[in-house]
Amino acid sequence: MGKVAGIIFLWIFSTLHGMAQNSDIQQIVAGLQEKYAPDGRVELFQITASQLNDTLVLHGETTSREAYEELLAQARNTEAQVKDHIRLLPDKALGEEIWGIIYNSAGTLRAEPRYGAELVSQALLGMPVRILEQKGGWHKVQTPDRYIGWMNGSVVPMTDTQRQQYLKLPKVIVTSQHARSFGNTDKDALPVSDLVAGDMLVVKPAKGGFYQVQYPDGREAFVKKSDVMEVSDWLKKNRLTGGSIVNTAKQLLGVPYLWGGTSTKGMDCSGFTKQVYWMHGIILARDASQQVRYGKLIDETGDFSDALPGDLVFFGTKATAENPKERVVHVGIYIGNKRFIHASDYVRINSFDPADPLYDEFNANRYIRTKRVIGEVNSAGIEDIFENSFYHHTSNIK
Repeated sequence: MGKVAGIIFLWIFSTLHGMAQNSDIQQIVAGLQEKYAPDGRVELFQITASQLNDTLVLHGETTSREAYEELLAQARNTEAQVKDHIRLLPDKALGEEIWGIIYNSAGTLRAEPRYGAELVSQALLGMPVRILEQKGGWHKVQTPDRYIGWMNGSVVPMTDTQRQQYLKLPKVIVTSQHARSFGNTDKDALPVSDLVAGDMLVVKPAKGGFYQVQYPDGREAFVKKSDVMEVSDWLKKNRLTGGSIVNTAKQLLGVPYLWGGTSTKGMDCSGFTKQVYWMHGIILARDASQQVRYGKLIDETGDFSDALPGDLVFFGTKATAENPKERVVHVGIYIGNKRFIHASDYVRINSFDPADPLYDEFNANRYIRTKRVIGEVNSAGIEDIFENSFYHHTSNIK
């Protein structure tokens, strides 16, 4: 073999070998993403791999330490050297302040760190969140339902010790759909902020018809006793039944639809179901396509003979031979007699029954299935609020 031919052969061999290695690592990355982070809304694994001579360069970020460590172990089993440029979130630059508490009545989460980005969810006042990274005034946070988004303001960063201390303090929960706190108890007192159902505030001594409260950011105010309930009493009186779910849902009739909304200021379909169950101390997954994965299967035929008030009803496009992937895009709450309540333009009641004046032909024709939440609490995707790791006084999240 001539010298030139030999050089060409080595170049071709090296190129093919590098391509094979790159193909192998891409398959490894895809496999780990499917294993540890199949849903990017709740777990991040955004990794790219490139070949630089005999070095494998890994870039990206992930919230999964298990995926990160397994990727490095598998990458180092290849013949290439590995250069690790992966950021494991929470970002080290945050130091120990990788937790936060929401201080606005409804903090907004966006898909990107800019105000023009899509509104993807909301987090209520008093809610603990995990802080993953910071860009300027924006924080990437993860809410107790594990949903991830960007927030500007609304959150007080803190250490895990500070979070645990905060969670131990006695609190009140807002039970009115809308309320306000005030600077004092005078008739002409100015408001401190608005409040929505599900907000929680640290409670101090009562004063007449008011509770004195404190916000996570240190503000102090007074709220009417008629608008709130001490969380300890709320937990004792809260009964998760089909009747109570339907009653809470009906109190939201007429609330306008808001894409990304999960509060009484405005809510989308899954934000509505989340809010109703939240007021019973239950955390559901964020989106309809996530909520449908959990709970007990009750019906898939549209018979509804086994459906009970409080069950979730799902809508979308069923899987077919031509399109094997099911697509769930809407959810509501079954209230009995083939009727359901849902957020569609505004919170309203409709029916599956063609003879009913509230018949909803559009949604009846795209009905997929009914799932039961009641009786399934603390199974996957259906958590009691104080069994959720974000609300633990001690947490296994590090």
